[in-house]
Amino acid sequence: MNTMFGVLKSLFGQMDNSKLKEAIKEGAYLVDVRTPGEFSSGSVTGAVNIPLDKVKNQISKFKDKKHIVVFCKSGVRCSQAKSILEQNGFQNVINGGTVQNVNDVLSTN
Repeated sequence: MNTMFGVLKSLFGQMDNSKLKEAIKEGAYLVDVRTPGEFSSGSVTGAVNIPLDKVKNQISKFKDKKHIVVFCKSGVRCSQAKSILEQNGFQNVINGGTVQNVNDVLSTN
């Protein structure tokens, strides 16, 4: 039941950004998984653009990163990207949610 509440809370309420804040402080690899067009219209300072459909083919870019934060427009694609990375052995992936959420956390760090 707690898991379901957590999912609903992250969808409809305030995300728990404590892990995200810590990861960003420690220099997390910030990955915007939106399309190149969306990325070029504005993203997070210091982020790289690896669109969701390219994540699987660019796994090598994620190796040796202490923390990986994936984010997108609404939270759907980054959730999928997190799953892909975890299926490929990455245990240090944080779903940052939306671009706005990651920017908000960055501005309060």
